[in-house]
Amino acid sequence: SSGINAEYGVFVNERQHHLPEAYHRGRVPPNELQIYTWKDASLKELTNLIKDVHPQASEKGTMFNFALSFPDRKGMFHFKEVGTTSVGHTGPDDKLTLQTVRLEIGDYMDVAIRPPPEDRLKERRNVPMRRDSGRGFRPRPY
Repeated sequence: SSGINAEYGVFVNERQHHLPEAYHRGRVPPNELQIYTWKDASLKELTNLIKDVHPQASEKGTMFNFALSFPDRKGMFHFKEVGTTSVGHTGPDDKLTLQTVRLEIGDYMDVAIRPPPEDRLKERRNVPMRRDSGRGFRPRPY
């Protein structure tokens, strides 16, 4: 591999990204993965490294949504979504590298892991229902 070999902080969360506030004033979310890799590592390679640590995320169709968390000149962190991969499927973002998404030393990679679409549908169907003023049953808004 070419490029710079460095250690990167990767933070994984189920279903959604961490809030930007989780990175302010020297704080970071508690679930950091220290990944030592090259700048030409792809998002698909990062997906596989994360699956090694989170085997529950290995089911076909599981989505990995990658976002950079980076500080501005005042030290406030911002997010920029950079790509999505899917377990068992090839996608256009698979070959994006840490270098092409502009991950710099001092930035973090925030990864939201979402279950396969069929699992998300099952979860939606299991939302508790409530009676709504005679118009039948409607899902709760949360």
